[in-house]
Amino acid sequence: MVADWKRGLRRVLYPAYEARMVRRMPTDRLPRHIGVMLDGNRRWAKAVGADTAHGHRAGAANIEPMLGWCEEVGVQVVTLWLLSTDNLNRPAEELEPLLGIIGDAVDSLAAERRWRLHPVGALDLLPALTAARLKAAEEATRDVDGMLVNIAVGYGGRREIADAVRSLLLEQAAQGKTLEELAETVDVEHIAEHLYTKGQPDPDLVIRTSGEQRLGGFLLWQSAQSEFYFCEAYWPDFRRVDFLRAVRAYAYRDRRYGA
Repeated sequence: MVADWKRGLRRVLYPAYEARMVRRMPTDRLPRHIGVMLDGNRRWAKAVGADTAHGHRAGAANIEPMLGWCEEVGVQVVTLWLLSTDNLNRPAEELEPLLGIIGDAVDSLAAERRWRLHPVGALDLLPALTAARLKAAEEATRDVDGMLVNIAVGYGGRREIADAVRSLLLEQAAQGKTLEELAETVDVEHIAEHLYTKGQPDPDLVIRTSGEQRLGGFLLWQSAQSEFYFCEAYWPDFRRVDFLRAVRAYAYRDRRYGA
């Protein structure tokens, strides 16, 4: 009875609290690009006595609401890390259902036609069907005039940097440049032009759920000057109020841009 009373009270109070936070947000200090590490699905499932797939499905169901919260505060780009290159080494009995859940979630987002989807990651490492679903979602939303959503599947920051350097070398070789000539002229911007997120602003804010306080290889290059927010909630339990607290914390920080 007490637990039910507390839940009922939260349902009444939280909307008012969230509305007040939104009203008080300094609109000139909000992030343009948010990266989200959707962590904790497996631990959430264990905590509720369910199997791992149930946790991943619960996590997938929380993606669309979170994108709506981002739209609400004017975010232009969101990067969602759904699967790392390391995760590809998980046992087949876990990985195959997870890839199916990710594919279904991406199909559902594409069907909404609210957001422009852009897969980022080493698609060549993914099963052909998964890679095809990601590419199809990108093509289906190419003309959507909405928030850009990077879908990071089979993504690793070190792999991205290696791919960028490889792409740069091949481009320069095709132009007849020697390694010596490239070494004399290459700079940070040349490499940035070959990242998976080329042409996009770097993330202002990176959010990681589940209480872990590490990057784990997420947007290693792009997050050099990002602000970080670590939330104790597992991803399936991440709520609008948690998101607004993260954005509020970002808005009131004195950004030093790596200094």
